[in-house]
Amino acid sequence: MHHHFVPRALALSLALAAVPVHAAVLTVAQPADIRSTNPGVNRDNTTDGVVLNIVEGLVGYRENGTVGPLLAKSVDLSPDGLAYTFTLRDGVKFHNGAALTSADVIWNWQRYMDPKTDWRCRSDFDGRNGLKVTEVTAPDAKTVVMKVDRKSAVFLDSLARTDCGMTAIISKDSVAADGSWIKPVGTGPYMFKDWKRGEYTLLSAFKDYVSPEGDKPDGYVGSKRPLVDEVKFLVVPDPSTSKAGLMSGAIDASQITNTDVGELKSAKNLTVFSPHDAVKHVLLFQTQDPVLKNVKVRQAIAAALDIPQVVAAASEGLGQLNNSAVHAGSAYYKEAEKRSYKYDPARAQQLLKEAGYKGEPIVIYANKRAHVPSYQVAVIAQAMMQSVGINAKIEVLEWATQLDRYNTGKYQVSSFSFSSRLDPSLSFEQFSGDKAKQPRKVWDDPAAQKLIDESFLESDPAKRQALFDQLHALMLEQTPMLMLYNGADAWAVNKRVEGFSVWEGKPRVWETKVVEGK
Repeated sequence: MHHHFVPRALALSLALAAVPVHAAVLTVAQPADIRSTNPGVNRDNTTDGVVLNIVEGLVGYRENGTVGPLLAKSVDLSPDGLAYTFTLRDGVKFHNGAALTSADVIWNWQRYMDPKTDWRCRSDFDGRNGLKVTEVTAPDAKTVVMKVDRKSAVFLDSLARTDCGMTAIISKDSVAADGSWIKPVGTGPYMFKDWKRGEYTLLSAFKDYVSPEGDKPDGYVGSKRPLVDEVKFLVVPDPSTSKAGLMSGAIDASQITNTDVGELKSAKNLTVFSPHDAVKHVLLFQTQDPVLKNVKVRQAIAAALDIPQVVAAASEGLGQLNNSAVHAGSAYYKEAEKRSYKYDPARAQQLLKEAGYKGEPIVIYANKRAHVPSYQVAVIAQAMMQSVGINAKIEVLEWATQLDRYNTGKYQVSSFSFSSRLDPSLSFEQFSGDKAKQPRKVWDDPAAQKLIDESFLESDPAKRQALFDQLHALMLEQTPMLMLYNGADAWAVNKRVEGFSVWEGKPRVWETKVVEGK
């Protein structure tokens, strides 16, 4: 058999089998290669998951979705809400040994604001999306002041966003004289060592790393010590190959499919865990559809669904019911947000009668991508809807087609997933707005929009809470969509690894150690 006839998955598993096990290397499997090493520029969630072990911003997310200081030790907001003063932490060094100063922050900001950098989040700060950063100054080596043109509850959130690369502060050595990208020289717990395209990315521990305060990791802040010498992010596109690597010990940690959870739980060398995130799995309703524009029909569908049963079946038991746009891990997820729809088939039939429903077909769009429950949710929902007399049908679409129909508003019901938005204002705003201007918006209600707009201006957490509580009550009543549950992935990790964690779908390799003999 000639070598070039060996299928890729098999070749990879043979290569894995030959890897000697070194205590000081942590091997994490990834479903795809990274897109680049340039933070917030050419990226996707997998890329962010690698790069955010290397770089850090002034602020970062806490576990509960609020924002805390990171390279800054404190952030002070002026009484008028228009000036943010960042005081930098002492002792922070870049991976090249240079000390972090306010001049580095100014240089980074100018680079991000330069259109040539092509930073994906520039429009959130240059006035195109409302907010404009009017000036950034450095009164001294430890202080940076950023001024904005209007009050914003989400300014720090925008800086911390993982898809923005956390607005990472990197050394000038990261780019060439002409501004072209070389590699990330950051301040994070791990340094960039090598990227072999299509194969792996290699990081090494930054021995001079000074961890933020905290006795444990907390989102992207808290304790962040690098406790293994090297981390290898290995590209393993095929789930059965990563499963084999986990079983053999060649791979230390990997996401697994929900259907493999049962089997891998019984493997002696593995621990299986299910990190939850702020992804929203939903059934969208087109409120301008001739049938679904009647709120009673939408409420009837909600009453027809045994939602806990839908969630359990669609997630293989890993998901937790949440009918609120505020994610279950949020600091703003309180008693009011826990209110959910009641399963009541008799009421569903009564509502359909009141609505004058005459058996018109209601089509649910779904796709069959891995790691999203679109099709599973649609199948269970269809059966429950039919049992109360709704003529529910399913149409399976390619994801690109379903996305296009979402963007143009051309659907009746769509079994859909929204990517994470940690701040509740951003989460509500993701699906709310004027359909005439943006046909992809799901919830088109002036009263809701007014509350959302207020929440963007209000920085007081108690006042924001009251706005989010009202929004949830309004959403239950109007039922523009059914929010079912938040993201629940499954990962497996070798028992010789301690402290490995995953946050918002991204592996955190700090505070992780490999203990031999386990």
